[in-house]
Amino acid sequence: MNLQSELNKAQGFKNLELLAKQVVEGFISGMHKSPFHGFSAEFAEHRIYNQGESTRHIDWKLFAKTDKLYTKRYEDETNLRCHIIVDNSSSMHYPAVKELNINSLNKIGFSVLAAASLMNILKRQRDAIGLSIYSNDYDYYAPEKGSERHHQMLLEMLSKTAVYRHTSKTTQTYTYLHQIAEKIHRRSMIFLFTDMFQTETEDEKVFEALRHLKYNKHEVILFHVFDKSKEFSFDFDNRPKRFIDVETGEYINLYAENIKDNYEEAVRAYFENLKMKCAQYRIKYVEADINENFNKILTTYLVERQQFA
Repeated sequence: MNLQSELNKAQGFKNLELLAKQVVEGFISGMHKSPFHGFSAEFAEHRIYNQGESTRHIDWKLFAKTDKLYTKRYEDETNLRCHIIVDNSSSMHYPAVKELNINSLNKIGFSVLAAASLMNILKRQRDAIGLSIYSNDYDYYAPEKGSERHHQMLLEMLSKTAVYRHTSKTTQTYTYLHQIAEKIHRRSMIFLFTDMFQTETEDEKVFEALRHLKYNKHEVILFHVFDKSKEFSFDFDNRPKRFIDVETGEYINLYAENIKDNYEEAVRAYFENLKMKCAQYRIKYVEADINENFNKILTTYLVERQQFA
């Protein structure tokens, strides 16, 4: 049975579209304090009228309300092609949560809501959006399109992906990023959501795949998704615990305090290496702590869009 048929049975991330809209509108409302003040006008389904253009598409009703000239934007006006890639391995479903909501997110829930929020902005700007989901298989692919039907299809897939629990799904980032790179033919902005945990191969192979995307002249943004309090700071009480690798099933019994310092040192070195490699290959690296809000995700999009030409 493939992922699509399995997901058809899933209930989905409740109110994903509404939550994404709330995230975006909350972000926009705070932009008057940011260097992007004024950019929010582009989030409407209009653009400012430039003198000398045809007046045929001016929205006169909006002019009556605002005393400003805007022209309507249409379905075929696509300014940007964007492809969102989501790592859906078992480790992305950490930590366990009873029900996903904006105040209770694991890594896959955070990634899905962040992706849906980006899609909300892209939809408002009439940009084309594609989606890939991978784990130990290339679970899902949809090419870049801008229609409402396509948008709803992607939202449904993201919604069900967030709540469908895999058993021992390992990560094969290297293999499937190469396949995704081959499918995306036209220059696009690519957002990759992953915790960068893989059992398949060494990190250098993963960066070979990321460079494959860069070779095709895409702009690549890596959102490194993690639970900072647990996975970086190792913030556990000092009772004996069994730590289980959700991808391989391997486990170890220990007191957290006994290894906390060594663990933090090793993880910090790993993170710094990731940042260095991304800088070397001109890949935008962004830490995405699931305990924070989505402003960093959306601000990164605005910055990269302004530079993407």
